[in-house]
Parts: sequence; structure tokens; C-alpha cells
Amino acid sequence: MRAAAAVVLLAVLAVAFACALAAIPFGKDKIDVANYYIEEGIEQTGAANIVTSVVVNYRGLDTLGEVSVLFVGALGVGAMLFAPGAPSRRERQAASLIVVTGARLLFPLILLFGVYIFLHGHLTPGGGFQGGAVIASGFLLLYLANPRQTLNRQTLGVGEGLGGLVFVALGVLGIVFAGYFLQNFLPKGQPNVLLSAGIIPLIYVAIGVKVGSELAGIIGDLMERD
Repeated sequence: MRAAAAVVLLAVLAVAFACALAAIPFGKDKIDVANYYIEEGIEQTGAANIVTSVVVNYRGLDTLGEVSVLFVGALGVGAMLFAPGAPSRRERQAASLIVVTGARLLFPLILLFGVYIFLHGHLTPGGGFQGGAVIASGFLLLYLANPRQTLNRQTLGVGEGLGGLVFVALGVLGIVFAGYFLQNFLPKGQPNVLLSAGIIPLIYVAIGVKVGSELAGIIGDLMERD
């Protein structure tokens, strides 16, 4: 009886799904919002990367929510790992000389590459989240080279808090100077130039610092369990 009911339910869902697909005008230019972003994005935001103009400017409030979700995730990891009864860290084998030397050489280059990614997020694919993740990967490499590595939690906390504060402050300044939260109130400059796109590069710097600090903190929590 249950099997028959499941088959009927699947059949009903399949018909409903097919009807929904039949109503979608595939191949027809009906996506007005997307067309608006493509046609007006560069002029209104100054960002040559249209994805950036959508993520940071048109839907900047959503991005703030995503950063908040990452912050809650970092808190959750810390709470689980340092709660009473949490599993302790097992002894890890020391890394080879090649890994240690490679980590020392690559770490500053990884940080530089991460900074490059979020500084150029309004010009090329990338941005604050991607740059912050790259920066955090550099700290992971340090842990692989030295399992007993420890991070300065106070410095990470300052970076995390400062990044979020700058993001929110830019949003509030948008209300003050332009009437809307996260409104681009600075001069947009010339497209395809590094110093352009108004507040978008500043937002990406804030996101990059915040995401890098949070992900590095999560990595530290996972690696530094007693």
C-alpha cells in the first residue's frame, strides 16, 4: 500500500514538474532583470565585472547576510570543538623539510594573491569571498608544515570585527549620502581602472579581511584542539 501511494505521489509530482517546465519560455528573452543588470550595470556601478555589481551593489544586503552566516558557522565550530567532552587532538607526524620550506616560501605569495583577488574583484572574476578563502588556505599550509602552529586569536578577532564594521558603515553611509543602504555614493571613476566602482572595492576589502579571518579561525580551531 505504501509503495503504491509513493508511486502515485511521484507521478503527481512528475506531472506538476512537467507542467511547470512547459510554462517556462525557454529560448525567449524574458529575463528583464538580468537584461537590466547587463545593460545598466557598468554605467550605474562602475564595475566592469557584472557579477560584482549584482553581488555587492544591487544585492549587497544579501551579501551581508552571507557574511553573517559564515560568522555564525565559525561560532558553531568553536562551540563544538571547545565544549566539555569534545574529542582531543591526536599526535600528528612532523612535516618533511620540503613541506616546511615550501610553506615558508609560498605563504607570503598566497597572501599576496588573495589580496590581489579581492582588490580586483570589480574588474575580474573573484572578490572578497574568494580572496579571503585563498588567504585562509595560506594559514592551512602553515598548519600542514607545523601541526603545533598557533594563531593569534586577538588579531583574527580584530580583522573579523573590523571587516564587518566597515561593511555596515559603508551601508549606513549609503543611506546618509544617497538614501539607500549600501548605495554607491562615491565617484565611480572610469570602468576597467583599479580605482573605480565607488564603494565596491572597499566592500570587497572588508569582505576579504572578514572572510579570511573567519576561515583562518575555523582552521585554527580544527587544528589546535587539545
